Amino acid sequence: MDRTTREMIARRYDGRLQRCHVRWKLRVDPAYAATAAAIAGTPLPLLDIGCGLGLLGQYLNALGHVQPYVGLDHDHRKIVAAQSAAHRAGLDAVVNLQHAGADELPVMHGHVALLDVLHYLSAERQRSLLQAATGHLAPDGCLVIRSVLREPNWRFHATRVEEFFLRVSGWIPGGAQHYPTAAELRRPLEDAGLGVCIESLRGRTPYNSYLIVARAHR
Repeated sequence: MDRTTREMIARRYDGRLQRCHVRWKLRVDPAYAATAAAIAGTPLPLLDIGCGLGLLGQYLNALGHVQPYVGLDHDHRKIVAAQSAAHRAGLDAVVNLQHAGADELPVMHGHVALLDVLHYLSAERQRSLLQAATGHLAPDGCLVIRSVLREPNWRFHATRVEEFFLRVSGWIPGGAQHYPTAAELRRPLEDAGLGVCIESLRGRTPYNSYLIVARAHR
């Protein structure tokens, strides 16, 4: 995404801090481009669980994706900011943002995104959410996950430091609960009959982030 488009999206948000955050995310975070690539070529709607400021919906729209986008987040502050930005962009008809938890998923089937969500849940709730998410996939849909994985390396420890500051700042109330291993994520998805691909998705960050894409075997 070019700088002009990033700036256009950032200016839809309120306040200097939100705009700086949006600019930084769109510039260095590879999760949006990876999601766009995974769902390209289909008209299926996208359910974004834990959508935060709704940046994925903004990103996809700016790239010309016309699929309906439904974003859910339990943080009321972020949903209000996301709704305001979507309204300024004239996206009310295609971007649906709701204040809801992961246990309040709407009745829809398509693609599902879980970006930086799972490690804020307990291991048990992670398994429950993965099961629920796979139940919302269309036959040709894919589940796109970006998650920190628990590994014995310096990137994992750098991630834990970052998560500490996110928690104390109040941006992520409660903070990280459980960092899953690759096997913990792969097992329930394969048990649901999905093929699973796991690859590094660090981008220009020091964090131990991975992209997990799961879809029905073809």
